[in-house]
Amino acid sequence: MANRQRPARATREGAQAHTAASGRESLQFSKVNLAFGAAGFASLVLGYWLLSGGSITAAPLLLVLGYVVLLPLALIL
Repeated sequence: MANRQRPARATREGAQAHTAASGRESLQFSKVNLAFGAAGFASLVLGYWLLSGGSITAAPLLLVLGYVVLLPLALIL
């Protein structure tokens, strides 16, 4: 049988070196991301609640605001 080598264990230093070498930044969520995510979620909940109540003006605006503006900002920033 051939001698098999174990894969190297991932370490924090190795991951940071790999990240720096590949030019990618790791995802780090801050309070700003949390605030935009919470606002987006609240906008969606309120929008669907108004939609179930028959609102045809405010509900779509809140849903578009949540899906198109707030949630993407929570992921991007």
